[in-house]
Amino acid sequence: MDSLEMMPVRVRITAILRKAIFAREYKSGDELSLTDIAERLGVSRTPVREAFQTLEADGLITLRMNKGAVVNRIDRKFVKDCFEMRILLESEAAARAAAAGMQTDGLLAGQERLRQNLDSIDRAEYEALNQEVHMAIWSAADNAKLRSCLLDLWNGPSTRHSLPEASLHYKNSTLEHIAILGFIRDKNAEEARMAMHRHITRSMENILAYYEE
Repeated sequence: MDSLEMMPVRVRITAILRKAIFAREYKSGDELSLTDIAERLGVSRTPVREAFQTLEADGLITLRMNKGAVVNRIDRKFVKDCFEMRILLESEAAARAAAAGMQTDGLLAGQERLRQNLDSIDRAEYEALNQEVHMAIWSAADNAKLRSCLLDLWNGPSTRHSLPEASLHYKNSTLEHIAILGFIRDKNAEEARMAMHRHITRSMENILAYYEE
């Protein structure tokens, strides 16, 4: 039976902020208020503070004493470095999940449900199922350090929330998830690796579109 995992709150908040910075919803020099973000996300200040600490360690923001944080200058090279690490690690995780005989029935059912409603994908449902697919693959790879690294790199859907851009990304990702899970189900490790490589590469290209060459 497939198992459902939930990301820790601090990881989910870090991912939300990382994606917003990558997608240039927060730009260089913008100030981030710990209190404002906690209120907007409906959480306490503690996980937001922990997320800020992670983002500073990653080089995305600079903390200010009692003043929240300021967004650092992020360029194409920075984004590519982060996504290329995800490509390497997550492609390996997919290959290992396939070799390990990961159970995919429940995950495939969820993705098929999205596929059948591609013209009206609900953002919240997509994001929950997207997270579920990736986390299940990380866990099936059976390497705690690999899973921890991927949690630290996670940024959620690699698109802004504007339509139709987000809708197109959700559609493409759903079809890619189905392909990845199919290769894993069939224990085809190399095809699973390549499918995941293509999946994360497309996500990277989505984000790089916000940056000048």
